[in-house]
Amino acid sequence: MISQPDHAHLAALVDHLTMVPYDVTRHQLYSAAELYSGYNPEEAEATFSTCYDSRVYSHFIATGKNARDVEESLARSLHDHGIHTGLAAFLERYDSKRYVGIMGGHALRRTEPMYRQIAHLSKRLTELGFYMVSGGGPGAMEATHLGAWMAGRSDGALDDALDMLAPYPTFNDRGWLASAFAVINKYPQDRYISLGIPTWLYGHEPSTPFATHIAKFFENSIREDTILTIAYGGIIYTPGSAGTMQEIFQDAVQNHYLSFGFSSPMIFLGKTFWTDRIPIYPLLQNLMHTGMYKNLQLTLTDDADEIVNQLQLFRDRLEQQ
Repeated sequence: MISQPDHAHLAALVDHLTMVPYDVTRHQLYSAAELYSGYNPEEAEATFSTCYDSRVYSHFIATGKNARDVEESLARSLHDHGIHTGLAAFLERYDSKRYVGIMGGHALRRTEPMYRQIAHLSKRLTELGFYMVSGGGPGAMEATHLGAWMAGRSDGALDDALDMLAPYPTFNDRGWLASAFAVINKYPQDRYISLGIPTWLYGHEPSTPFATHIAKFFENSIREDTILTIAYGGIIYTPGSAGTMQEIFQDAVQNHYLSFGFSSPMIFLGKTFWTDRIPIYPLLQNLMHTGMYKNLQLTLTDDADEIVNQLQLFRDRLEQQ
């Protein structure tokens, strides 16, 4: 039997669930159009702050990154559970061995050579039948989805898209989001998919609209684990900082323990960066040599052909099992 105080509490809980600016009953992934509903690229600054994504982020900050009351905590949990359910349904539609993740810094500028290299590599992998996955934000993540979006077109078309984006090199620049939508409008497509998995914890970094499917979570821990878990086909690590280093060692643990029955390739793009500036690669090699880590499939390269070859060989081995 529910007491009068309990009844009042339940009523308040239901009221909160209906008043939050996000749908707690949602059970499907977002599209860029949904996430940026209300945003008009022609009036970018005026409408960005009132679009769906910004409203949710503002609410998230106002109610605390760690929710201050049980009502908000439950609402976020219901939302994230629904997104996870939608993600599971999405993943069942495609061959899991073809999911490849690209990790790297959110601060990578659109004008840097590495951004261009990632975009061309992602385009090529998408055309070869891989499904690209990233954290769904700016920088290296955006380059991943830009490449996937431009798959099936000439490299010259991708270069044109890069030129369109170049005047707005960082997500803090006015026109960063509007220029992305300008590329999408000039080069529409519905043939190739890519999956972005961003979080409102880093909601100050806008999600890239180049991802065709977006699983946006409140809980970053769920998001981080999900990215690393579903990239069965391997992960390419491009230069990054603290977040990328965390992902490397989290991925290494999964591979060490063969958590999903096999070890996936860990490919490090940028020899100088990963051996001199942040010498994680020789550390992993040493840990493998001493037996602290086992089963890691490590590659260090600057060569896109080598990356493609390694991922294709691994995919072929899995498909033969």
